[in-house]
Amino acid sequence: QVHLVESGGGSVQPGGYLKLSCVASGFGDSSFSKYTMGWFRQAPGKEREGVASISPRGDVKTLVDPVKGRFTIARDNARNMVYLEMRDLKPEDTAMYYCGRRLRAYEHGPPEPRIFGDWNQGTQVTVSS
Repeated sequence: QVHLVESGGGSVQPGGYLKLSCVASGFGDSSFSKYTMGWFRQAPGKEREGVASISPRGDVKTLVDPVKGRFTIARDNARNMVYLEMRDLKPEDTAMYYCGRRLRAYEHGPPEPRIFGDWNQGTQVTVSS
C-alpha cells in the first residue's frame, strides 16, 4: 500500500520561502517512477485544490496560474521523493499542503484532486505578517 508523508511546512512572513518534501513508500521496485505526482492544498472552509504536478520522469511540470513563477515542483525517483519549492509566499497560500499520486500509471495531466489519491495528513503552511 502506497504511503505518502509530507514535511517542511511552517509559518513565514509574506515574501518568504519554504520547501516542502514528500517521501513515498509502498511501491515495488521502480514503481514510483511510473506515476505522476502532485501537490495540493486545502484552506479552511474550502475544497482541496491542485497546485502542481510532475510527470513520471520529471520532464513535464504543470503549475496552476496562482503559483506560476513562484512555486517549483521537482522529484527524485531514486529516493522516491517529491518537492515543492515556494517563493514569494502570500497570505492566500496559507493552507494544508498534501502530496498525491495520480492513480493511473504512465499518465500526466494537471493536478486534479479527483484523479489523485493516497492522501495523508499533510503539512501546514501559514503566511502572515
